[in-house]
Amino acid sequence: MDYTEILESIYSEIQQYAKFGKQADYIPALAKVNPDQFGICIHTVHGEISEYGQADVPFSIQSISKVFALAVALSIQGDRLWKRVGKEPSGTAFNSLVQLEVEHGKPRNPFINAGAIVVADILLSCLLEPEKEFIAFVRTLCNNDNINYNEEVAQSERENGYLNAAIANLLKYHRNVEGDIERVLHFYFLMCSIEMSCHDLSRAFLAFANHRQVFDYAGIRLTSSQIKRINAIMQTCGFYDEAGEFSFLVGLPGKSGVGGGISAIYPLRYSVTVWSPRLNSKGNSVMGIKALELLTTKTNESIF
Repeated sequence: MDYTEILESIYSEIQQYAKFGKQADYIPALAKVNPDQFGICIHTVHGEISEYGQADVPFSIQSISKVFALAVALSIQGDRLWKRVGKEPSGTAFNSLVQLEVEHGKPRNPFINAGAIVVADILLSCLLEPEKEFIAFVRTLCNNDNINYNEEVAQSERENGYLNAAIANLLKYHRNVEGDIERVLHFYFLMCSIEMSCHDLSRAFLAFANHRQVFDYAGIRLTSSQIKRINAIMQTCGFYDEAGEFSFLVGLPGKSGVGGGISAIYPLRYSVTVWSPRLNSKGNSVMGIKALELLTTKTNESIF
C-alpha cells in the first residue's frame, strides 16, 4: 500500500478544517507555537516509513508521554499498579476533580491527569534517577539521543498548574501520593514537556504496535500480554472524554496530547503520529483526528 500517496491526499482533503480550533493557550509556552503547522508519519512493522508535512519538527508531546510512563510503571509494578489507578474510561474532562473526590482518590485510568500524577509518584519511588532513566527509555524507543525535556515548558505549566496542584493535594489527602507534592508535580510536568517530532513518536510507538517483538528498551521490559493491555487502555481512555468518538471515527488505539499530537497504532501493521496544534473543545487536534479518520477509511485498516 502506498501510504505516502494516501497521506498527500489526506492533507489536501482536510484543508477545510485548517482554521478550526486553537492551540493550548492556557499553557503560555504552547501559546507561542505557530498553529498553522501539520505533520504526519507512519512506521510499518516491516521497516517502511511514509511522512508528509512538518514530520521532523519537534513539538511538546504533553499527555502522549503518559503512555511511556505507564509502560515503565507496569514493567516495575506489574498488576500491583492497578491497586492505585484504574483501567476505566473517565467520561469527564482530563483535569476533573469531581470524579476523583467521589471515587476517594483512585483515578479512573493512567491517562487522565490524576492517574498520570499517581504514576509519576510511583516512578519517583521506584527509580534511582527518575529523570535520567525516563528520558533514556524514550530515547531508546525512538532511537534518538537528542530527545530531551523542555524546562521552559515544564516551568510554564507549573506556574499555571493550579488545577493539577489541587489534584495532587486531593490525591495526597486520600493517601494515593506518597512523595512530596512539589517533587511529584515537577516530574509530572517534566515528562509532559518532552519534545519529539512525528517521526520520533511514530518510531517510539512501533514498539507498542508489534507485540510479537521482544519489548526490552533501556532496561524496561514488558510481556506481549502487557503491551496488548496498554493498547486496550489507549483504545478506551486515550482521548480524554472523546475516547468513544475517536474509537467510532478512527478505530485505532492511541493517545493524544494538548501540544496537538496524536499517536496511534494498527497492531502488527504500523504506528502513526500526526501533529497539528489547533485543538477542539476536548483538547484533541482537530486536523489530527480528521487525518486519522481518513487514513483508516482510505486504507480500510482499523482494529474493527
